[in-house]
Amino acid sequence: MLVANHTSMLDIMLMLHISKNPFVFVGKKELVKIPIFGFFYKRVCIMVDREDTKSRTGVYRRAQRRLNQGLSICIFPEGGVPDDESIILDHFKDGAFKMAIAHKIPVVPMSFLDNKKRFSFTFFSGGPGIARATVHKFFKTHKLKEEDKVELREKVRSIIYQELQGVSSPKPL
Repeated sequence: MLVANHTSMLDIMLMLHISKNPFVFVGKKELVKIPIFGFFYKRVCIMVDREDTKSRTGVYRRAQRRLNQGLSICIFPEGGVPDDESIILDHFKDGAFKMAIAHKIPVVPMSFLDNKKRFSFTFFSGGPGIARATVHKFFKTHKLKEEDKVELREKVRSIIYQELQGVSSPKPL
């Protein structure tokens, strides 16, 4: 399970660049409506309607099929990009961690350090430069139970947050 902070459209490209294993994204179905992007998105993602319990449950089946095919799964656990760009790292949702525990796959935290500075979601912002990423130590899940998801989620978030703190001054959440 690949997880990283989400601050930029560059995040997807950087994830594709740094991952050594083929993977599939889990993403919100609303993005299918974006012209051109949506066409490709629905072909390479496991889509989820976060408001629909049946859709959320179906993600587990589709993820298992992809895992059986040798693919990894990637989720941005913030569930989207925060509207307030001063937020360094938003709270994480449970899905990635619940899924990793259910499928007994390791969680691989990654910190994307420069993407917000390079190409944020603010119109006409950013500029050229290096896009750095840190791949952190894996968290094994084979001995964990579903009730461990909150502790796992917070440990992973803490690792990413600490790395981001070294780059910019954080806004407390």
